[in-house]
Amino acid sequence: MKLANLQVEGQAVVALVNSDENTYWTIQSLVPDFSGDMVQLVHDFSNFKGDLKPKTAGSPLADVKVLAPIDQPRRNIFCVGKNYHEHAAEFQNSGFDSSAKNGEHAPEAPVLFTKPASTIIGPGDKIPRHTSVTSQLDYEAELGVVIGKAGRNISKANAMDYVFGYTVINDFTARDLQKLHRQWFLGKSLDGFCPMGPYLVTADEVDGQNIDVKCWVNGDLRQNSNTSKLIFDIPTLIETLSAGIELQPGDVIATGTPAGVGIGFTPPKFLQKGDVVRIEIENVGVLENEVGE
Repeated sequence: MKLANLQVEGQAVVALVNSDENTYWTIQSLVPDFSGDMVQLVHDFSNFKGDLKPKTAGSPLADVKVLAPIDQPRRNIFCVGKNYHEHAAEFQNSGFDSSAKNGEHAPEAPVLFTKPASTIIGPGDKIPRHTSVTSQLDYEAELGVVIGKAGRNISKANAMDYVFGYTVINDFTARDLQKLHRQWFLGKSLDGFCPMGPYLVTADEVDGQNIDVKCWVNGDLRQNSNTSKLIFDIPTLIETLSAGIELQPGDVIATGTPAGVGIGFTPPKFLQKGDVVRIEIENVGVLENEVGE
């Protein structure tokens, strides 16, 4: 099922969206005792999953604003760098990569960093340019994995049992800051640098390990790949992160971006005010944002 975080009459409410994406029902209208946000819904989902069956006509989705599905995560977003072979190569060859060993074509283990909650914006929101600190803005289309239950030291064999669902993420990046500071946190963590959404789609509807990931900039197809090409697949990422860190319901993992980002071109194609980034992940959704002021 498709779950959304909506702004209804000035309030953020969690809702069920129909398959055609034109109608919604608030979770509270289906489960009167529920009053939490999306993270709470993920945590409690097994208790009332069977109750999420609308018996009345829904409301028009076009009449409300769709927010990021998880706009108030309890922890930073877990992110993975250089997780497609072609992107690892283009990044190493770009001159912006301070993390690679000499002659390295792919990392020997997942490259992990985080983005704080303050980076999250929703579909249609404008991405701030932060012109006072950066002039080299770049896009990264990524599948976001949402954890459904707590677990530590999770094995690859059992990892997919911990996946609640999926969303679309743009791991927006200031390449000059990423290069200057070597550690990636600052260049990827400016306010508004994580567009997310529009939906959280439950895992029973999506094969996260084999879905297409595409990205257009101003209508030009830049990225076109499939999650089957991940260097470190979703079970490996969950096993790696949970080895000593207890994953919690509502945790988000951004799984890495394919080749075709701006720094992969000669010269690089950095984003400017008014550029529109459209990311489509098969059976998960379409996320579109314009670069703002």
